[in-house]
Amino acid sequence: MNYRKECYWEHFAHEADIGIRGYGNTIEMAFSQAATAMIAAICDVSKVKPMIRQDIYCEAPDNELLLVDWLNELVYAIAVRHMLFSQFDVNIENSCLKATAWGEPIDISRHQPAVEVKGATYTELKVNKDSNGKWMAQCVIDV
Repeated sequence: MNYRKECYWEHFAHEADIGIRGYGNTIEMAFSQAATAMIAAICDVSKVKPMIRQDIYCEAPDNELLLVDWLNELVYAIAVRHMLFSQFDVNIENSCLKATAWGEPIDISRHQPAVEVKGATYTELKVNKDSNGKWMAQCVIDV
């Protein structure tokens, strides 16, 4: 688990797959932390250098579907560009997400990927703000 005052991520147990959660003071921070949790299921995020920029855009009718679309766009970028990402700058406005992810090509010997993420699912899908104003974004990823 990675705890910081304003935002953090965690994994949660789910049968054969992996649950991911991101927390933050804004929905954007929560989405960024959810992405970090997904990458952390693959490898040690601290070993991924933020060298190459990847712009990502998606839109959906609600925040839950937007989270799944966001994570699946990252899964697609990982598969097609053969990259891992470690930093995310997310902006959400009017059901549209514009983000920049920074990462580097996968280096098997250094990154030692543990699993291949097939995609984000609708299982345990939740995006909400608690009574203290902290955002949480979660779902289960298929590995």
